[in-house]
Amino acid sequence: MAIDRIHEYIMPGKRAHLVGIGGVSMAPLAEVLQGEGLVITGSDMKESETVEHLRSIGIPVVIGHLPESVEGKDLLIRTAAVHDSNPEIAAARANGIPVFERAQAWGSIMRRYENALCISGTHGKTTTTSMCTHIAMAARIDPTVMIGGTLPLLGTGHRVGKGKTIILESCEYCNSFLSFYPTVAVILNIEADHLDFFKDLEDVEHSFRAFADLVPPGGTVLANGEDENTMQALKGKGDVLTFGLEKGDFHAENLVWKRGLPTFDLVRNGEVAAHITLQVPGLHNVKNAIAAAAAGLILGIPGEAVARGLNDFRGAGRRFEFKGTVKGASVYDDYAHHPGELKALLDMASTLDYQRVICAFQPHTYTRTKALLNEFSQVLCQADITFLAEIFAAREKNDVGVSSEDLAKNIPGAKVAPSFAELTNWLYNLAQPGDLILTVGAGNIYTVGEALVKRGED
Repeated sequence: MAIDRIHEYIMPGKRAHLVGIGGVSMAPLAEVLQGEGLVITGSDMKESETVEHLRSIGIPVVIGHLPESVEGKDLLIRTAAVHDSNPEIAAARANGIPVFERAQAWGSIMRRYENALCISGTHGKTTTTSMCTHIAMAARIDPTVMIGGTLPLLGTGHRVGKGKTIILESCEYCNSFLSFYPTVAVILNIEADHLDFFKDLEDVEHSFRAFADLVPPGGTVLANGEDENTMQALKGKGDVLTFGLEKGDFHAENLVWKRGLPTFDLVRNGEVAAHITLQVPGLHNVKNAIAAAAAGLILGIPGEAVARGLNDFRGAGRRFEFKGTVKGASVYDDYAHHPGELKALLDMASTLDYQRVICAFQPHTYTRTKALLNEFSQVLCQADITFLAEIFAAREKNDVGVSSEDLAKNIPGAKVAPSFAELTNWLYNLAQPGDLILTVGAGNIYTVGEALVKRGED
């Protein structure tokens, strides 16, 4: 089915059923579509706060995937995790009801905005999209926003605005972002990831090049000029603006650190466009901020609003998120699940004033762990103490024969916890003043940090 056909269905009065409506980008999609005048229903596997919220705004949600839920619908929209064998999808197909992917729906919506800012990259997407949101809110341009995580400013991961700008975190997995219609496409970095879908790094680069090629004449591709893979992907492409720490059309000068936090001048074409002070640590966040600031300036946002928006940013949910203290140790949680992200986190942690960095890491997916085993092992050696949880399977079965024990063998002193309860005990017994305890991974490892802090309060 041609992607463009969805535009025939995203219109007032059409009845759309969303399968997996409680998901992180499905719930905001439901709200946006409802705002467009569609009649929305949905299904999910379990009750949640998100499901309750959707019901509170007049969107009925059924728990469970029942064939009768699709009766009388004009179209179905599904998440990537929902397969053709799903009873609702099968029923829709049998009844000639068109089925579209979530990304296709976002792409259709995007076409209605004058400015569609899409932030892509192997890592840094959520933080940079969140920074862009802060900038847009500071400039009062009333954006519509879709972030793959929670932003405290919004109290959620999305916002439905009435302005001319939509800001979306844009993921390469399953080529989702190739359904989008960006007017400004940001590429933060490119590394080998999602190797359960992509063949290799070259395949990933090819996908990002196709993403950049979606930008129409008059639009802008903004790319990390200091990232070798990104530049390789865009080789020969004209009209690309670059950003970087030290070089590029947008770059930082006069970078200084005060109490672990950075201040710098953002330079555009040789002139200072904004003086930026961040309230989040780490060199990786300086890079993210340069990209976000550059995107804001490209959209015509004044430098003053760019600086104010970035100064107000305190981090996205699960991005070096402070959870509390236990026995005098500070407990933070982070979503890092790729070696590049993990290295940025541990590099940043080493610049802070802690005596020990204790990392509890939960690998995410078997294919990623197997493909990047050596890289993960090398990076995790940076922590003073490393504990490992079992691999979070997500959408996979362990067909590649890998376990957290394989990681631990290459990390001196590392131990694999048989359960979260045991891991919490280890961390609690070890904790002392001057420690930084990190719970890290894209799965449910954050519950360990929460249990640890709660135990310290009891």
